[in-house]
Amino acid sequence: MFQSAPQIETPRLLLRGHLFEDFNVIAALWADPDMVRFISGVPSTREASWSRFLRYIGHWRLMGFGYWVIVDKNSGRFVGEIGFADYQRDMQPSMDNMAEMGWVLSPEFHGKGYASEAAESALAWADDNLQRPVCCIIAPENVPSLRLADKNGFIAQTDTRYQNSTVRLFTRPVKNNKQ
Repeated sequence: MFQSAPQIETPRLLLRGHLFEDFNVIAALWADPDMVRFISGVPSTREASWSRFLRYIGHWRLMGFGYWVIVDKNSGRFVGEIGFADYQRDMQPSMDNMAEMGWVLSPEFHGKGYASEAAESALAWADDNLQRPVCCIIAPENVPSLRLADKNGFIAQTDTRYQNSTVRLFTRPVKNNKQ
């Protein structure tokens, strides 16, 4: 079981564990109203961002999976976050025993294929290391994320309610690549 985030390289990106130095840029991203419009619609306070930051790091230690920071290899700039979590969400249908995938990218990196590149590499890691299906929930209006989920083999299961919003639940079966 992984105790911390393994590093993953793609042609343009580095997926790595969170560092204390990442917090200010992450807090700024989550405070951006445009970035959160499909997630909660409410910009995060620094306090809420700090809790999320610690939760992402702690997932690796407790669950053996978690979130990565996405960095542009050429510039070293922060691109976003991607990974897997178990949030113990109170919703139906239940997502128990699934790893919930999520991703957020800084708006300046939208439309450049970074989300696809990061998602493909994160899911390849999951295929090799997780023994559970992967799911995600996406607002039905979030067309770019709906496309990304479809492109990566997620299958829409149902629309449901979570925290007073409609979300679409997607699942992706276990794909064990280990021989």
